[in-house]
Amino acid sequence: MTSSGPATDLDQVVLPAIPPVHLSSGRLSALQVTDRLRRGSQILGRFETSGLAGFKVSAQGRALRVQVSLSTDERSVSGWHEGRTEMNPRPRLVQVLSQGRLRQCVLLRGKKAHARVAFDLSPDEIPDDGLICVEALDITEGDGVCDEVRTAVAGRVAEDGVAGVRLDKVVFEEPPAVDYDPDTLDGARCELYSLISAGGLANANRQGARVLRSGMFVVNPVLKDRFGSSGRITLRLGTKAEAVSMIPATWRRVNSELRWLRHTTRRLLQSAAPSVERVISVRDGDLGKPEQRVRGNVTELELSGPATSPLLVILGPCPDAIPTLESGTAHR
Repeated sequence: MTSSGPATDLDQVVLPAIPPVHLSSGRLSALQVTDRLRRGSQILGRFETSGLAGFKVSAQGRALRVQVSLSTDERSVSGWHEGRTEMNPRPRLVQVLSQGRLRQCVLLRGKKAHARVAFDLSPDEIPDDGLICVEALDITEGDGVCDEVRTAVAGRVAEDGVAGVRLDKVVFEEPPAVDYDPDTLDGARCELYSLISAGGLANANRQGARVLRSGMFVVNPVLKDRFGSSGRITLRLGTKAEAVSMIPATWRRVNSELRWLRHTTRRLLQSAAPSVERVISVRDGDLGKPEQRVRGNVTELELSGPATSPLLVILGPCPDAIPTLESGTAHR
């Protein structure tokens, strides 16, 4: 861990960041503490492995809203700082903590994935010295993850999932007095709002259904008074046929039309609705058989809006198709 070191009369006084502030460079004095984070100039830094960034912020007894931007690129691999370049094709499941408490989880898939995390800190969570810590931990690390989650994702997510992940930006601001959100959002905007994480925001402007290629996704606790923060949530899950470009050449030439026709027929027969195998609280374990109902080729999954712990949703096999999140509806 690195910090500013012992203070002397000759040291320059470090001024805290004064909200609202956007921090996007590791050269700023407000970034006071780093642990396994290599500082950057255009970004705050890149994690060697699970690590931490500590910021000095002038909260002045106020609550703060914190927004964290993470991403992956071609250097997001284990041992990147030692010259290794081998990319693990599995998705990464990363915990984001602040002040020692789990806030949200993100699922990052591919070389160009972006994720946003948002949470509020109450005044009593911010110490007098104004040090606010943001940690990124692999799902297998730390004390706040139940064994059922770790068993469920074993072999399905990359090991050392934080290695090489970029910490692009951290924003500190006061929470607005009132937030207004619609009652229904499409799948892509559910991820933009950080309610769900299904692989990352490769295109932040995308709208419509969110493809769930990893066969799982996370439902996160969200900001107070924001979409999904109270009551129950209905998530509508559908399917789509695999794109022809994703099918190997030989298979594509011979069978792609049959594949599309077979999937279309399944939808017409109302047998293509995806299923949810398990819903597991990251902290508390398996929540039992999820409440779901099939309406045509859509499955409606009913969940209580998570308040303190993310939920891991694991989907059943979906032959000849890819599951999608069509939309979410919040019931107040």
